[in-house]
Amino acid sequence: MKHLLASLLALTLFISCSKDDKVKDYTEQNEKEIVDYLAKNNLTAQRTASGLYYIITKEGEGEEKPTIKSTVTVKYTGTFTDGKPFDQSTDPVSFPLSRLIPGWKEGIPLLKAGGECMLFVPSHLGYGSTGNQNIPGGAVLVFNITLVSFN
Repeated sequence: MKHLLASLLALTLFISCSKDDKVKDYTEQNEKEIVDYLAKNNLTAQRTASGLYYIITKEGEGEEKPTIKSTVTVKYTGTFTDGKPFDQSTDPVSFPLSRLIPGWKEGIPLLKAGGECMLFVPSHLGYGSTGNQNIPGGAVLVFNITLVSFN
């Protein structure tokens, strides 16, 4: 019996250690999902070279825009393309921009104070192929963001 348990334990460790740890590339799938979402919702967005799609829905005021070194204060909602919410802030929250997901690092600096946008974030600019607690790997994220202020 001890040998059977030891063999099962060894087999389990071998299987878990030999698991394919390659990062899955969702680029094409995410691109199609975003383009389909935009068409279905009759939206026209701009696309950056990295694959981030965005719509500036309100310009904001002033000339200055945040940089990667800025602390940004925002209100936001985050949903999946099926409309299911995964996060939101009803009150303004502040973050160092440098600590946020790549899609926000690229999208937030497009805004002026008081500006609003929609960001369509492919997984490589979000939480990647592994995801996190609330977000599955490969997920496209849709954010509605208001840039309240920055410094």
